[in-house]
Amino acid sequence: MPPQRRNRDFGWLLIVCAGLLPLVLGILCTAIEARHTVHQQQITTANSLLAQAERMSDSAWDMITELRQFHYQPCSAIEDKLQREGNLNAYFRSIGKLEGDNVTCSSAYGMNPGSLSEMMLRHPPVTGKAWWSISIRGTFGVPNRPAVIFVRQLPDGEGFWAVIDGQYLMDFMRALGESRGYRMTMRFNDGAPITSGPAEQLPETYLKSEPWRAESSRYPISVEVVVPPSELLKAWRQALFIFLPMAAIFSILLMILTANWLRRRISWRDEIRRAMRNRQFSVHYQPVYSMAAQHCNGVEALLRWHLPNGDTIRPDIFISAAEEEGMIVPLTRHLLELMAEDIQSWQVEPGFHIGLNLAAEHLQHPEFVADIQLFARRVQNKKLQITLELTERSLIHDGEDVARKLRLLQLQGMKVAIDDFGTGHCSLSYLQTFPLDYLKIDRGFINAIERLDGETPVLDAIINLAHKLQLEVLGEGVETSLQFQYLQQRGVVFIQGYYYAWPMDNDRLRAWLNEQGQQPLLAEESHESELHHS
Repeated sequence: MPPQRRNRDFGWLLIVCAGLLPLVLGILCTAIEARHTVHQQQITTANSLLAQAERMSDSAWDMITELRQFHYQPCSAIEDKLQREGNLNAYFRSIGKLEGDNVTCSSAYGMNPGSLSEMMLRHPPVTGKAWWSISIRGTFGVPNRPAVIFVRQLPDGEGFWAVIDGQYLMDFMRALGESRGYRMTMRFNDGAPITSGPAEQLPETYLKSEPWRAESSRYPISVEVVVPPSELLKAWRQALFIFLPMAAIFSILLMILTANWLRRRISWRDEIRRAMRNRQFSVHYQPVYSMAAQHCNGVEALLRWHLPNGDTIRPDIFISAAEEEGMIVPLTRHLLELMAEDIQSWQVEPGFHIGLNLAAEHLQHPEFVADIQLFARRVQNKKLQITLELTERSLIHDGEDVARKLRLLQLQGMKVAIDDFGTGHCSLSYLQTFPLDYLKIDRGFINAIERLDGETPVLDAIINLAHKLQLEVLGEGVETSLQFQYLQQRGVVFIQGYYYAWPMDNDRLRAWLNEQGQQPLLAEESHESELHHS
């Protein structure tokens, strides 16, 4: 985890937003799905109403066709037949004959005279057609219940009519929509409405459903279906009940992924930048002992991260994070700036070595040579021997280009070394590809030394290989007198490790160089040294 969380509130806000996103999308999608479901129900209901109205219209026109057998017959002769036909067939309130606009025969009222307008409680529509139908509020005999009248007028002035009771349609509407609270309206030829359901209310805007209107393709019949807000809310709740468990799972997963992304992609990057700006990084230097000179002839620069609360971040953690976050080049430049500041206070002999680790990303960066040359210019008054140490933590892809850069820097007096040799996946290829001066043996091979006269085949092979390649050898991680003597016997020129000196900050380094830097390291003093450092 990063040491501190800059923009903590922003990070938590982003995580919360990520968690809410599936829920918000789920609510929106289920709202849309609920509207779609209700809309499909509206369409289905409207189609069912139209189908029933068409069936009843078919029955009415079939009845009028049958009534034509009574053409030219007086009402006295057909009165009983009209009553029987009207009673035996469903839907009908009454049937009868016309002469012009006068009702001459009726299955309900016999031969009582009256006009068509009086029976319909309104004037007949002007359609220009010999046959027509229209919905009406009621009839003379049943004025408070809607009906539908069908009329067929013949060329000789006679005609026939049939009245379907609107109660049949209202009952059908109630069966379809009462459980859902639908309000349905049906009209024949723009006549009076036949309605069922609760009176219209003004619903909330966000729950308002548009009325669905449909018309018959066979008859002049139109229907309208209005859904109440409660039905929309019910459909929405059902969709949410199905979707919310999945949305909750997606929400948790997305929050976890976002938190990981913030931790890896935002927090580390921001923390490293903040630490550089606030100068939380510092350089520690580990002295290197020369067997030939018998004193300290250089140091390796090691970057350290100290937090304001006194804690430290391990180098392997923040360097790996910097490499993953693309911050290793800015961090290395920051290291060079800190080193240049420290070195100005040193009092060392010309040729004193200063080694620094370089990541593959920086080696392949277009400004790598310029960065190193700038550092060399800043410390040129100290006449140091700069050693560039190649690390094997990441693969160098463009080896030829990097080799060309290193040769250029070698011509300017710098040295090149492989750090932690033998632990990476490309050690031997580095020996072939790059111009090298030093080979630093990883501490893992040094730890394998158990006896002065024993054998460590891998370590011996590395030392022999370096000698054949005419490379100077440095043993890292030397911690005991036995290890020191073993390397000394095999011609290792330089050693570095706790046996000689621990890494130290700039102030302690300057004091150490004045007090111990010029003193030889003797194997017989190892026991006392080990006690001192343990």
